[in-house]
Amino acid sequence: MDFNVKKLASDAGVFFTRAVQYTEEKLGQAEKTELDAHLENLIARADCTKNWTEKIFRQTEVLLQPNPSARIEEFFYEKLDRKIPFRTTNAELLGQYMQDAAKEFGPGTPYGSTLITVGEFQRRLGGAEREFLHMSAINFLTPLRNFLEGDWKTISKERRLLENRRLDLDICKARLKKAKLAEAKAAAEHELRVAQTEFDRQAEVTCLLLEGISSTHVNHLRCLHEFVEAQAAYYAQCHKHMQDLQKELSRFPNAFAVNASTSGVSAGPSPLSTATLPGASPPSRPPNPSNALESSTLKIEEVKPAATGTRKAKVLYDYDAADTSELSLLADELITVYTVPGMDPDWLIGERGNQKGKVPVTYLELLS
Repeated sequence: MDFNVKKLASDAGVFFTRAVQYTEEKLGQAEKTELDAHLENLIARADCTKNWTEKIFRQTEVLLQPNPSARIEEFFYEKLDRKIPFRTTNAELLGQYMQDAAKEFGPGTPYGSTLITVGEFQRRLGGAEREFLHMSAINFLTPLRNFLEGDWKTISKERRLLENRRLDLDICKARLKKAKLAEAKAAAEHELRVAQTEFDRQAEVTCLLLEGISSTHVNHLRCLHEFVEAQAAYYAQCHKHMQDLQKELSRFPNAFAVNASTSGVSAGPSPLSTATLPGASPPSRPPNPSNALESSTLKIEEVKPAATGTRKAKVLYDYDAADTSELSLLADELITVYTVPGMDPDWLIGERGNQKGKVPVTYLELLS
């Protein structure tokens, strides 16, 4: 390769002279031409826009893809201009596991059929998530990235040129002050006029680019609205899927029933045959019926079950569910209760609106 030695030496000389001027300015040994207030304000506004756009962009990436390894992989695929490989969402993977497990447990069993239903809705949630990620990447992340990697790089380049033109201008001013001879002064004045013209031209170009930040804000505002719309649609879709799933699960009234033949619990008398009268202190957990009769002052009375097997019950004490199969209770509220074959006699199935779960008999007053 052929090198232009003279040009290389000239460029090195210019770089060295600018470095000397910059260092002397920092040390207070040379004067510095200040930019006008309007241009300084535009530069400050542009820097603020760049810094916060970068932070919002990075955090949105974390929100949409929490896995750092996956983010790095996607970054390299984008740089190589290659298609990002298909990646299963966590909800889709969970749904697949549930449906595979149902095949092993038996799709005709209560647990297996429920796993199939829940698994299907988990996969729907995963599909909604995938659509949300796709729309957010197109409508929000891409415009922010285009600004950082496109417009901002152009602005940064022109600002560096402006800084170089300013240094050249101040170098010419310093040479003019040091010139003694008339010929040297004339040459220095000519160089100063040229440097001033180039500086003013570059300042105008930079100013026009920085004023375009207002248009950038307008564009990012539109993208922000689209991002919020995508979020709202995603969460609304998830809410609808969960409501549909709850309706599907409500069709299985024996979802919480315990099979006596498989659990080893012998069937006892129906809990609808006993009720707890108000006035007693709440037990910490539903006690064994025989222990309750010996150690408490609870009064037990015989009641006749309703013909349909369901009846109303008043809650005597607050009760916090131990797990998802139980229903939390609040004192003095009314709920519907019923029993199922093979169920532990210390418990009933309680319903409150769309909520359903096991409730302890000792916390209830069965109403006639």
